[in-house]
Amino acid sequence: MTRICPICLLCGLVVLLPFLSHPSSSASSSYEISPEAKKLHFSSLVIDTHDDTTQRLLDPKFDIGARHSDGNIDIPRMREGGLGGIFFSIWIPGTVTGPIAVDRALQQIEAVRTMVATHPKDMALCTTAAQVRAAHDAGKIAVLMGVEGGHMINNDLANIDKFAALGVRYMTLTHFVNTDWADSSTDKPAHNGLTDFGKKVVQAMNRVGMMVDISHVADKTFYDALEVSQAPLIASHSSCRALCDAPRDMTDAMIKALAAKGGVIQINYHIGFISQKFRDAEAAHPEVEKEVEAETKKRCGETNEACSTVEGEKVLREYVAAGKLPRVDWTEIIDHIDHAVKLVGADHVGLGSDFDGANMPYGMDDVTHLPQITDALLKKGYSESDIKKILGGNTLRVMEAAEATAQKMGGKP
Repeated sequence: MTRICPICLLCGLVVLLPFLSHPSSSASSSYEISPEAKKLHFSSLVIDTHDDTTQRLLDPKFDIGARHSDGNIDIPRMREGGLGGIFFSIWIPGTVTGPIAVDRALQQIEAVRTMVATHPKDMALCTTAAQVRAAHDAGKIAVLMGVEGGHMINNDLANIDKFAALGVRYMTLTHFVNTDWADSSTDKPAHNGLTDFGKKVVQAMNRVGMMVDISHVADKTFYDALEVSQAPLIASHSSCRALCDAPRDMTDAMIKALAAKGGVIQINYHIGFISQKFRDAEAAHPEVEKEVEAETKKRCGETNEACSTVEGEKVLREYVAAGKLPRVDWTEIIDHIDHAVKLVGADHVGLGSDFDGANMPYGMDDVTHLPQITDALLKKGYSESDIKKILGGNTLRVMEAAEATAQKMGGKP
């Protein structure tokens, strides 16, 4: 989940921006997809490793089976965009700790499981790569889960086992603030990376087949986790710092180190993580943040989070339309994919949109626009086999490696 205050895309103090108010439109209405790209895309297993739609599931009025005019994800639009596998993020703020953090995580896990049970013709809960492939072969959307923030285990390794047993298949070690055992990329360092307990967390995740996710962590935490983990790591929703100097993005050296141990960087679509011009504009105009926050509060009040997330996005787009902030187009996603591929090859790059949890660029307003990525990569000269890896094959490979590591360690993936 990418939360920004309420649009502060460079301060790193993140506030929730799910349920975006972009108009829903099909990819074909705004971008012409070649017949070759359509055929390739819809014959591929497309997996998104990070979506914050779970927050919407907590609203009893929200039906993911219906097509919505707001937000980025629902079943009809996933079908239209060819999304075959989705990791629903289990997220609460990093400042919420203790037993309540565990309880709230469990509530969200249950919400995801209930969603699948409510839509058995369209969805299948999956915990292994083989199950994901079987769901896809059966014409269903594979549903997986990732816990976004190690604070939700409440410093108890037993909760890793509990989450894994309920279907969680990755955990992001930190969110936007440090945990008691790991430093975050957007907090003041307190542990010099991972503590001894933090290293035990990584080992416990290896044992149960839970992928170690290093999005959000401090650079030192990343290198510590890389050294400790027996399985490849993922960066479930991070982009390239060489193109956009955000602490949430990965340096070229980090991407190379991740790939050297078989890992995958799943590119994030959030405008504050893909566009340097946007970050520079905000730095040059700090008053914009205050103005947007004030206008959002005027429309929604102080405490109506559901309203403020939607209205904050509307206000932000109004500033872009007025020329006060630069427009960010979806093609910058392709720039980050291409940069990472040129660094480490197509075997180590994937997709981690941050749908329903971040500000999407123009032209990637919702999941229906995913075929554009396939089309753009084909036009760049990527082979069909490499595109299939980026769309989902690489993520499945890391899942299989995590499963194999668990079996070797005597655990149960």
